[in-house]
Amino acid sequence: MKALVKTKRFADSLFFGHIILEKIIKAYAVSIIKEPAPRIHDLERLANIAKLKLTELEINLLINVNEFNLRSRYPDFKLDFCKLATKDYCEDYLKDIIKLYKKLCQNLKLKK
Repeated sequence: MKALVKTKRFADSLFFGHIILEKIIKAYAVSIIKEPAPRIHDLERLANIAKLKLTELEINLLINVNEFNLRSRYPDFKLDFCKLATKDYCEDYLKDIIKLYKKLCQNLKLKK
């Protein structure tokens, strides 16, 4: 993600921010449901399946980051999203995404 920011690919960086949160939350979900992860991308829904205890701010972050998945994948939304995803916008979100990712990774290690 940071390399994408350096090359000014801010929308792509935010899309990968969604991906890393999706993967870590799916790891939690698999540990709970003891089956392969559901084939969904909705972070809030995955967090509910994984029974994650998140703060209201973290839940709001997941809701907002969900938009990056949709806006980056579909051409109808991509141009508008690229205009929205400035360096400052991107860095603000990435800071929060990385913070939550590290927290979830740490808790997953403790859970083992």
